[in-house]
Amino acid sequence: MRNSKLKTLLEEEHAHILYTYEEESAYLQQVLTYIEEGIACGEVVLLVENERNYQMILHTLKSRLTNEQMQQLHYVNSIQFYLSSGSYFPPAIEAHFTKTVQQYVETKRPFRSWAHVEWSTLNGPTQLIEQFERIVDEAVHKLPFSLICAYNSHLIPSELYAMLLQTHPYLLNASDLCKSEQYSAQF
Repeated sequence: MRNSKLKTLLEEEHAHILYTYEEESAYLQQVLTYIEEGIACGEVVLLVENERNYQMILHTLKSRLTNEQMQQLHYVNSIQFYLSSGSYFPPAIEAHFTKTVQQYVETKRPFRSWAHVEWSTLNGPTQLIEQFERIVDEAVHKLPFSLICAYNSHLIPSELYAMLLQTHPYLLNASDLCKSEQYSAQF
């Protein structure tokens, strides 16, 4: 499932993209494509993912990429990433991310990131997620790098989805990539 609009966008600019998915198989194919295309472009790929999905992704990539190419993939456990301070706390997540990418920023090594956003419930405080998404949106433009934030569409409450449309300039789903008409930069 290659998305030519996504590939073209990422070749032309750095982007903060909301990816909503319904089926796990489509999700896994999309993340694999994003990783492989990033590595083919010479970018380091930061993958924020749960352990179960990471093992499936790793198994597939080992059959498709060389050992040298696999060195360009940097895995971050999503539970440790989002809950690094013991709870979902945007400043702690930002500090963890900054520390993770510091070496690439300092050496001017191009990178992209994929963040699978999932918790036991996404019905929590929307303002915390909004705060984090706005921090990340600004970081994408300042550093610059590309980032896909992946959410299971079946688990997103309507209030959260409305906020995500406002904090991501681009939207990706199984069939299309488009600009978010609701997006409003806050920086």
